[in-house]
Amino acid sequence: MLSTDTDILAAAETWRRDGHAVALATVIETWGSAPRPVGSHLVVDEAGNLLGSVSGGCVEGAVITEAIEVIEAGAPRVLEFGVADETAWRAGLSCGGRIRVFVERLD
Repeated sequence: MLSTDTDILAAAETWRRDGHAVALATVIETWGSAPRPVGSHLVVDEAGNLLGSVSGGCVEGAVITEAIEVIEAGAPRVLEFGVADETAWRAGLSCGGRIRVFVERLD
């Protein structure tokens, strides 16, 4: 089982060497109750295989879809998921938060 970002990045490099197109998603900002810290990684290949996590399952599906598009287009992008502002906490939402993820193709 892959347990560290170092393991995940090493596996991504192995995929690349084996001829797979690979995208790397990295958490670049969090606010509130985001389940993964800044610097967490998810790697995705062109078939949608993945290693790692950027949100503990909350937004992985959307990130995988975007990562495959980044692989095809080659242009990196920043994704943002979550509540709109701090008022969500005052309203008592128990699972609020926000996460920004940078997705890039690894060449």
